[in-house]
Amino acid sequence: PYTPLKGGISNVWFDRFKIANDCPEHLESIDAMCQVLTGLIDEEVKSGIRKNRILVGGFSMGGCMAMHLAYRNHQDLAGVFVLSSFLNKASAVYQTLQKSDGVLPELFQCHGTADELVFHSWGEETNSMLKFLGVNTKFYSFPNLYHELSKSELEKLKSWILTKLPREVEGQNE
Repeated sequence: PYTPLKGGISNVWFDRFKIANDCPEHLESIDAMCQVLTGLIDEEVKSGIRKNRILVGGFSMGGCMAMHLAYRNHQDLAGVFVLSSFLNKASAVYQTLQKSDGVLPELFQCHGTADELVFHSWGEETNSMLKFLGVNTKFYSFPNLYHELSKSELEKLKSWILTKLPREVEGQNE
């Protein structure tokens, strides 16, 4: 059930009280999904993938979910990418990072300036706060882009992924 749809069933990552950055987070549903996704990361690690070779990310709620997963539970991942995403002003992510003193996953973030669902200013505010809390961030604005993906942002994302996860040299056992 998704509260912004008056409790209607929806395929979403977690519940929200409303689509706004100035309300509390629905931590119960966020934390439940973090547990599920942690299981997927654990399976990858058991299969031989090092955590510093894993990126998480997503579009809109998927990006928010990725930030919660990485910055609250898996600060040893290679990086996080978010497209048209934001964190609430009093996010649990910020609270966790205030207590963190290690190296954090880099954030790659894109946002359309014409987004009418997740305002560009919310994305900028999220990026500024994460940068203030010690995250190395990259933020790209896309003029006239609504709450959607664009080829140019996906090309930038691909380039970032290839930089973060270059091919491993054969026989390298780190």
